[in-house]
Amino acid sequence: MSVFYEFEDVDAFTTGTIGRPGSRVFYLQARHGKQRVAVKCEKQQVSAIAEYLRRVLNDLPPPDDRPVSGALELIEPVHEAFVLGPIGLGYDRTSDRLVVQLEEFRVVDESDDAGADDDEASDGDGHIRLYVTRGQAASFCERAAQVVAAGRPDCQWCGFPIDPDGHPCPRMN
Repeated sequence: MSVFYEFEDVDAFTTGTIGRPGSRVFYLQARHGKQRVAVKCEKQQVSAIAEYLRRVLNDLPPPDDRPVSGALELIEPVHEAFVLGPIGLGYDRTSDRLVVQLEEFRVVDESDDAGADDDEASDGDGHIRLYVTRGQAASFCERAAQVVAAGRPDCQWCGFPIDPDGHPCPRMN
């Protein structure tokens, strides 16, 4: 069964984690009214989305409004719709909204018939399309920076993350 959501108006677009540093699970979450959808993702994907949105926002007028900080919290329980794969990002000039398209990660089975129709293979894929305001995008970028930075600190010698229980640094043998 495929998952498809399209939010032309979004009450909130945010990111958050569940778990302690070193074993956190990252999520993207979108909400409109009582409807909400979450996608499990990687920290690098959150950073990449925020980086792209920042670049686009630099070329646009500053946002007129910002969501209240409470709207940026991840609402639990989180029921993930799918694991994030390809990401599409853009800007729609007619609506003055940034477009965020999230697609399900799919493992390609190379043993399948090479002549299979690509449309048939994608029928079960999850897909979410969001139209976010400049203010929501700017707030997402700020929230993403906070969430990513809240992880484990990097070791000054090797650059690997330091676990709360200690760190066997390969450079300090």
